Amino acid sequence: MGYERGLFLYNGNAGSDNMEQKLSQTLPVISKAIKKLTIIQTESIEEAKDSCKDFVDQVDIIIILGGDGTLYECINSLAPLKRRPIIAVLPGGTCNDFSRILSIPQNLYQAAEAIISGEAVKIDIGKTSDKYFLNFWGVGLVSETSLNIDEEQKKNFGVLSYFMSTLKTVNQAEPFTYKIVADDKVYEGESVMILVLNGKFIGTREFPIPTININDGKFDVLVIKNSTLATLRELLSMNRPTTNTEELTELTYFQASTLAISTNQQKAVDMDGEIDGVTPANIEILPRHIQMIGKL
Repeated sequence: MGYERGLFLYNGNAGSDNMEQKLSQTLPVISKAIKKLTIIQTESIEEAKDSCKDFVDQVDIIIILGGDGTLYECINSLAPLKRRPIIAVLPGGTCNDFSRILSIPQNLYQAAEAIISGEAVKIDIGKTSDKYFLNFWGVGLVSETSLNIDEEQKKNFGVLSYFMSTLKTVNQAEPFTYKIVADDKVYEGESVMILVLNGKFIGTREFPIPTININDGKFDVLVIKNSTLATLRELLSMNRPTTNTEELTELTYFQASTLAISTNQQKAVDMDGEIDGVTPANIEILPRHIQMIGKL
């Protein structure tokens, strides 16, 4: 697919030791499909956000070479606008969860090929207050895991750092009391983690929940009551068609399009891997709000 005008964004401070290699794998492929391609090396998240806003009326497509954090910030720049160009993501981060949801190859050359030959698909995004998320919103264990990540470990071990952090956090997981008003139903109880899922990957791991779909106009909500092996077994069982989710004892699962979530103590919120905000929160889904290159 060819485009008249495009913007190619990459973070000059992220992984600068191999950025030249990343660019050589992607730019020659991308430039073939776009008549007028503007390339911007950003030095901060703010500059990336500003670039998205500055070029929004000048381009048909924005290609982002970066991780989920960069994508999150750019989506938050574009989502409130009336005109939103098509977005394509080249997996240049640690986990690249959203590129996985869109079936974009993790090899950068193959990802670039997939983008120029791919089609734009309309996807849902979540909104809470004045913030937007593509993949997930979470409190409890998921946000505590993000807060516990050792940056030096992340630099040296990449994805493994998330699992190291999870192991540390599980031992410290403290239940909290919650109330969720979901569409016309109310859920209350104790939990160690609440996840509002739009996508199905977190930390490169795919959730075994077949109903998760990024353009069905619904969130898949998962309330984890305990961080135990029994909980893990129940979660894995959700992939089986014979499992009745209403009979789960360690988890609560449901779908909804609007949510009001409150907790007995203020909890840090993780959106798409970024700590951003605290409870309580009102969350709504914006159906088919953004166009991205990929396959569903």
